[in-house]
Order: sequence, then C-alpha cells, then structure tokens
Amino acid sequence: MNKIYVLDTNVLLQDPYSIFSFEDNEVVIPAVVLEEVDSKKRYMDEIGRNARQVSKLIDSLRENGKLHEKIPLENGGSLRIELNHRSFQQLQEIFVEKTNDNRILAVAKNLSLEEEAKENGSHVILVSKDALVRVKADAIGLYAEDFLSDRVVEVDHIYSGFNENYVDNAILTKFYEQGEILVSDLSFSSSCYPHQFFIMKDAFGGSSSAIGMVDSSGTRIRKMSHKEEHVWGIKPRNVQQNMGIELLLRDDIQLVSMIGKAGTGKTLLALAAGLWQTEDLGRYKKLLVARPIVPVGKDIGYLPGEKQEKLRPWMQPIYDNLEYLFNTKKPGELDAILAGMGSIEVEALTYIRGRSIPEQFIIIDEAQNLTKHEVKTILTRVGERSKIILMGDPEQIDHPYLDEYNNGLTYVVEKFKDQSIAGHIKLIKGERSNLAKLAAELL
Repeated sequence: MNKIYVLDTNVLLQDPYSIFSFEDNEVVIPAVVLEEVDSKKRYMDEIGRNARQVSKLIDSLRENGKLHEKIPLENGGSLRIELNHRSFQQLQEIFVEKTNDNRILAVAKNLSLEEEAKENGSHVILVSKDALVRVKADAIGLYAEDFLSDRVVEVDHIYSGFNENYVDNAILTKFYEQGEILVSDLSFSSSCYPHQFFIMKDAFGGSSSAIGMVDSSGTRIRKMSHKEEHVWGIKPRNVQQNMGIELLLRDDIQLVSMIGKAGTGKTLLALAAGLWQTEDLGRYKKLLVARPIVPVGKDIGYLPGEKQEKLRPWMQPIYDNLEYLFNTKKPGELDAILAGMGSIEVEALTYIRGRSIPEQFIIIDEAQNLTKHEVKTILTRVGERSKIILMGDPEQIDHPYLDEYNNGLTYVVEKFKDQSIAGHIKLIKGERSNLAKLAAELL
C-alpha cells in the first residue's frame, strides 16, 4: 500500500531535493509550507539558497501538470501542493493558536482522517526535522518521523580513523624488525582505509604492542614517520594525539579531519603543527585560521570598530590558543607578535567564496556547524600545495537543521575516508583539565 508523506518546511530547507527521497509514494506539501519557504528566499545564507532552490524546483514541475493535482515524479512517486484541508476543527480544542506548525499538523491530520475513511486508504506520515512537531503529531494520533535520507552515516558508526586489534606475536615481531607489514597479514584487513591507524596488541596477553598506519595505497601498515618529542612546544599526551600529529605533519596528506569533544586538543594541535610547518620549515607561505559565524554567510553585524575588531569576539577561542603557544603575558603582546610575523591570518568564513588559497596551511574550526554545501564551498577554495584541517565536535551543533549525522564535518569524514590524500582521527581523551574532562563526560 502506497503512503502519503506530508513534508514540513524544515525538510525542504535542509534538502531541496528531498521530494525525490520517498520512492513511489505520494508527497504532499501544504500551502503554508510554500509561504514559509517564500519568507526565507531573501536570506543570504544556506537557508536562503535552499529556499530559492525549492522555489525553482517546484516551478519547473509545473510543466508536468497542475500543482494542486498529482504531478508524477521521476522516481515513480507523485507530488501535490495541498490547498485545502486547512480547517482547524480537529485541532482547535488542542492547539488554540493557528501557528504555521499547527496548520501543517492540521493538513496531515485531516488527510489521515480522509484516508482512514476509505476502504484501502493510504498511511499518512508527517516528516519533520522539528522534534516538537513530531511530539505534537504523536499527541494527536498522527504518525511522524524525522527526515533521515540526508544522513551520511548510521547512528554510532562515524569513522574513528583507528582500530584496536589483537594480533599474533609473530606479526608484532615482523612489524618491529621490518617497520611494516602487509594488510593481508591481518584477518581484519577488509576494513582498512588509507591512512587508517592500527593499535596492535599481543593476542596472548603479552606486553608487546605497536601503532601502525596504513599507507596511501591501502596495502601496507607502516610505522609512523614523525617522532618529534614536541611540536612548537606542544607534546602529545595520548595515543590519539600522536596519531593527529602524524596526520598534521605529513605533507602527502592534503586534507585532515579531526573530531573530538571539548578539551581533547584539536585546535591546539592544529595550530602548533601549522606554526611549525609555516614558520620553522617554510612549507607554507601562510597559516590561515577560520571558523564559521553561525550560519556561514551571515553578516558579522553591528559590532563597533573595523573588521578585525568586529571579528575578535568570534575568533577569541583561536587567540586564546595562540596566546598559550606564544606564552604571552601582557595585554596586546600577541597582537604585536602577529603583526610582526605577518604570516598568520585569523579570518571568518563569511567571505570565503570566490577566494583561491594556494600554499597555505588552512585550519577550519567548528566545522560541525557547516552544511554539506558550505563545506564543499570551502574545500573547492583550496589551491595548489595547500593543506586544510577540518575539526569540530559533531555532538555540539548550533545550526537549526543539522545534527550529528548530517553536518558538513561528518559528511567530509565519510566521503573522504577511502581517499589517498585524506586522513582522519577521532580524539577520545580530554586533556584541558580534570574539571573540563569531567564536565564533558557528565554534562
């Protein structure tokens, strides 16, 4: 039996092509949803772009028939703009205010009642990314679900960048003596990706262990090539930070993604590696550090002062880490150092479109607040001989239509995990302080 899916506005604003995600079923867009989309199309951010895309897409479908009737879709389903069913009789005693959300609920409820009265009526499902709309739907006996087609990975399956396995002592001995082993030597070799790390422990309980990294071809596991005791004064404190340093210092890896909770050292490690390679080794001409002003594309507002003064409150977490790395004590000392060096640029992502960024070490902080389109825009700015670092905590999302499994950072991790120019690591242990570690776990 075919189903009827009633779409909330946030589904279309998250993915304009979501109407093609419901196979051969009927998709219904309430008229109030079009009104909400119309109110967003003037926005100069990702939501505005998607609103304009939805408008163009629905307008193009008019060639196939009348919108208030069933228009066939390429995937075998159909689309209809629902102009009726705006009666509030069924809900006026439950929800007094005629808000847009309640109007959408009324459309879905009335459609459901109509289908229930038929002998072989269709099952009506409200699709919304708003948890409270789904709760309201359940309260009035209406089936509702989240829109999950935009998720790039299933729950709890985000790629971590490393595996911990037990191996025969003979394999450990071979790894120590030759510095590498074949991936085919391992029974779990089918899950290997380029630049994936392996923590190998003795299967018989011995104290021997080793850390290896899969090469770019995905056929060999080799010892890590960087054994610096410290990088720009920062010493890795745990095994995942060691892995992160390896990825950050490898010049054959152009894209590095790092995820981890607050206090795991993502920003500090990336800044230290960037400063060392830019200032000491001269691999890059400039260190560019940027973070989104949520959402990307939003104006930085009416803060007083020039551009840098406006940006300072948004960029302060970056400056805090730089103050630690440069060991500054006095007010204004860091600004004087940065002005004297001239090779460090701290910027917002607001105006990144149109730029080309060659020969730079690029750090993008808080990347979990980027959408798929925004992260694509950023990565396509990267020029020759540049390296880009994307980092953030997918569990801390500030964007209204993103979650842990559909944000731009998770999207990059999953799409690039089998690419030879990319590497990824998930930092586990908090190192900021015992209090910060405990707060991240308990709160």
